[in-house]
Amino acid sequence: MTMLLAAPAIDIDQPFLNAILALIAITLVMTVAVMYATWYERKIVARMQYRLGPTRTGPFGLLQPIADTFKLLTKEDLRPATADFVAFEVAVFAIFVPAFLAFVAVPFTANWFVSALPLSLIYLLAVSGLSFIGFLMAGWGSDSKYALLGGMRAAAQLISYEIPLILAVIGVVMVTGSADVYTIILWQDKVPLIVWQPLGFLIFLIASVAEVERPPFDIPTGESEVAGGVFIEYSGIRWSMFQLTSYVNMYVFALLGAFIFLGGWEWPFGTDWGWGWQLVLTTAKMALFVVFYLWIRASMPRMRVDQLMSYAWKVLIPFALVQIFLNGLVIVYDLPDIALLVTSGIATAVFCWLAYAVVRRGGRRRELQMVPVRGSGRPAAVLAQATEGSTA
Repeated sequence: MTMLLAAPAIDIDQPFLNAILALIAITLVMTVAVMYATWYERKIVARMQYRLGPTRTGPFGLLQPIADTFKLLTKEDLRPATADFVAFEVAVFAIFVPAFLAFVAVPFTANWFVSALPLSLIYLLAVSGLSFIGFLMAGWGSDSKYALLGGMRAAAQLISYEIPLILAVIGVVMVTGSADVYTIILWQDKVPLIVWQPLGFLIFLIASVAEVERPPFDIPTGESEVAGGVFIEYSGIRWSMFQLTSYVNMYVFALLGAFIFLGGWEWPFGTDWGWGWQLVLTTAKMALFVVFYLWIRASMPRMRVDQLMSYAWKVLIPFALVQIFLNGLVIVYDLPDIALLVTSGIATAVFCWLAYAVVRRGGRRRELQMVPVRGSGRPAAVLAQATEGSTA
């Protein structure tokens, strides 16, 4: 007993303690940010649809997120009687924890970050790819056919679209010669990478929408098909954690896109004007991505499952490989930097032209589905409409 009392106290490493405190602070800030993300999403979508959005709870509806939070925290928490207890309970944390672990390697400014990791870009991509395990656990553990189908859809979608996203990021690593987000940001002190890699940016933007499961890539939770998908058996605080994770992932990918394609806090004049301007740059560029995620939700219908998977494997991945090949040509033959813009710009034009051509061809097919019936002045629908279909 005396020996135990005489033993020295455990010394907590100062950087470790700072990292824990920083993560707690980020968690609290992101929780509040997510609460009001629901508010401005309703406002933005309402404006696009000529509505008002939340107006009654507080001035301009600003207290509506607080009211929703209290409702979810006090709502009855239920679990199906036949659900797998371990999988059902752990699935929430398997999705929730990786989303916040990503902030460990996020440099908000030149001096504001939790930990400076040498391969922070690889860490961010690896951590963001863990969430599909939680979706599978939630789908299996709920003992519901809708939840299981939604979990399988989520896993297939996340794995498929993570491939073109990583390939687009590989193009960035080839140009900058580093897999460290901090170094990539410093490389863009003069010109952001969106200028040199427009095709990679476009592929990253599309794949990130699918990774955060925003419309039109929201088939895992399609209400008209799987009645809410993997979340159907969750309620109360557990459901709110899924909702929180969805918005946190949106912020993570918005920050990642702002850092590796828009220059992050470095461009323009980030080093010259100090940390205040750097924080403004980070917030503004992240907001551009977030507004795009919200805008596209109100603008495009949900894709079918076959369309979504074909788009990833037949369109995005081949063009991402083309971008890597073009970067390799420029680097191997030591061509000037303008060659990056020319080659990637031509590939981007081809990408957009093919997308336009496919949409136009689909529109003509739908027009040809209506043919006049002989002997009557009314058109009749051709049976091809059932096979071609339209988006839900």
